[in-house]
Amino acid sequence: MALETLLVKVKTALSNSFDSVPPKLLKKKPSFKSKPNVGVLAFEIAGVMSKLLHLWHSLSDATIVRIRNDAVNLEGVRKIISNDESFLLGLACAEFAESLRAVANSVTRLSARCEDPTLRSFQRAFLAFADSGSDPNGWALSGPKETESKLKKMERYVTLTATLYRETEELTVLETAFRKALNHADGNNKDQQKLYELQQKIFWQKQEVKDLKERSLWSRSFDSVVILLVRFSFTVLARIKVVFGIGHCVPCLSRTLSASATVYPSDQNPNEFVSVSLEEGSKLDEESDDDLGSGFFESNSKLLRPPESTLGAAGLALHYANLIIVMEKMIKSPHLVGVDARDDLYGMLPSSVRWGLRGRLRGVGFCASDPVLAGEWRDALGRILGWLSPLAHNMIKWQSERSFEQHNLVPKTNVLLLQTLFFANKDKTEAAITELLVGLNYIWRFEREMTAKALFECANSNGLLNLHKPSS
Repeated sequence: MALETLLVKVKTALSNSFDSVPPKLLKKKPSFKSKPNVGVLAFEIAGVMSKLLHLWHSLSDATIVRIRNDAVNLEGVRKIISNDESFLLGLACAEFAESLRAVANSVTRLSARCEDPTLRSFQRAFLAFADSGSDPNGWALSGPKETESKLKKMERYVTLTATLYRETEELTVLETAFRKALNHADGNNKDQQKLYELQQKIFWQKQEVKDLKERSLWSRSFDSVVILLVRFSFTVLARIKVVFGIGHCVPCLSRTLSASATVYPSDQNPNEFVSVSLEEGSKLDEESDDDLGSGFFESNSKLLRPPESTLGAAGLALHYANLIIVMEKMIKSPHLVGVDARDDLYGMLPSSVRWGLRGRLRGVGFCASDPVLAGEWRDALGRILGWLSPLAHNMIKWQSERSFEQHNLVPKTNVLLLQTLFFANKDKTEAAITELLVGLNYIWRFEREMTAKALFECANSNGLLNLHKPSS
C-alpha cells in the first residue's frame, strides 16, 4: 500500500511539473538538427575499438623484435614448419593484415550509417590506401603526438563503455530482484524494508548508469566516433607497412622504432618482402579464386591458406595439439597411466598414425626391463617434447583466445599462427608423434614391470617371514 501511494505521488508531481511549464516554452523552436548519438551501438563499437587498440599494441617495437628473434626461431617452427625466415615473417604480416581486414569490415558496416558521405566511402578509400598508399582525406594520423592523443581517447572510451556494460547488467539484476520481491511481498514491515532498500539501490545504480552513458561512447555523436575508428584503421595499416618494410608507409609512424626492431627479410631490398612472400604463397596454393585480386589484403589472404601438406589443410591441427598434450602428461607420469587411459589414447589416433605405429612396434619384444634403455627413451622423449609441445600449447591458446574474443569486449590474442601446428608439415608431425608413442609404450611397460617385480618381491619377502615365524 505504501509503495502504491509513493508511485501515485510521483506521477502527480511529474504531471504538475509539466502543467506548470509556460505554453511559450512548449512551442517548438527552430533549431539545427542534432546529430544522432551512438546509443546502444556503443558496446559493438567498443569491441571494434578494443581490437584496433590491441592490434596497435601488438605492433609495438618489443613485440616485433620478439617475433623476429623468438617466434621465427622456435626450434619446432624450424623443424616442422619452415626455416625460411622471409616466409615466416610473411605469415606474421599476413595474420596482422587479416586481423585488420576483419576489423575494417566492421568499420565499413558502421560507416555506412554515417551522415558524412566521405565517411561512407571508407571501404573504397581504405583499400586504395592498402594497395597504393593513396590517402587524399589525410586519415592516417600524421605524428606521434596526435596518435598518442587518439590512442588515449579510445582507451578511455573502451574502459568507460565496458564499465557501463557491467553496471547496466547490475541494474538489470537489481530490477529483476525488485520485481520478484514485489510479487512475493506480504505487506509486513520486513518486506516493505526490503523493497525500500532495493528501490534505493536501483535509484543509485540508475544514477551511475546515467553518468557512465554521459562519459562513454553512448552519448558521443555517431560520426565523431566512426571517424576515430576510420583514422585509427588507416594508422594501424600504415604501422604494419612500417614494421614489415612494405612500401607506401608513413615514416612518422615508426614510433620509437629502431633499426633493430624493423623487420626486413632482406638487407638488400626492404620491399623484397612482398615479392618473396607472394611467390611462396603462390607455390603453396596453386588454386586461385576469381574474387581475390592481387591487392595487399588479397595477397595476404592467399598466403594464410595452408598448403595441402600441412595439418591446417587436413583439419588436424587442433586434434593433434590435444593428442600431444595428453601424451606429454602420460610421459611425465607413466606409472599413473592405466590400461583404459592407454586405450583412450590409441582411440585418438588417426589411421595414418596407427599404421606408422604398428610398423615401428613390429618386432619389438614384450620385455621392457632394461633401465638404461628406459632412461634413454625418457631423454629422447624429453627432447622431442621440448620443441613439439610449445607448438601444441600455442595451438590450444590461439584457438581459445579467438573463441574468447567472440564473447568479450577486449581481445587478448598474443600467439601467432606461425607459432602453432596450423602450418606444420603433416608427415613430419606424425613421425614425431609416432616416436613419442613408441617411447611411451616402452617406458609404460617398463614402469608396469618394475611395479610388478617390486610387488612380487614384497610378497615373497612376506611369505618367507611367515615361514620362519615361530608357532605359538
